[in-house]
Amino acid sequence: QVQLVESGGGLVQAGGSLRLSCASSGRTFRSYAMGWFRQAPGKEREFVAHIIWSGGSTYYADSVKGRFTISRDNAKNTVYLQMNSLKPEDTAVYYCAATLGAPRDIRDFGSWGQGTQVTVSS
Repeated sequence: QVQLVESGGGLVQAGGSLRLSCASSGRTFRSYAMGWFRQAPGKEREFVAHIIWSGGSTYYADSVKGRFTISRDNAKNTVYLQMNSLKPEDTAVYYCAATLGAPRDIRDFGSWGQGTQVTVSS
């Protein structure tokens, strides 16, 4: 298990951008696959993006493809989510998560951050 802390959330106008960061403790960060998830009020937590341990492959939910970019800096033990062209429907609490190995779904992520609020106004 690894400790994760998200930051970078806030209030932004539709069409604007935010960059979320997830700082990790642990000397084995580079061994973890990392993911971003979000949860809007009254809705299930949903997958947003995922990056493998090497950073060589990334995966995105259809709703964010072309707008969001996940990346990682293993030297800094940090994963990022660059969010562009934000829409009101992107409003949610955003969580980062980590897992060893190759995750198949949300249940495979064993370490979670506390979340950071992203609010997109129209």
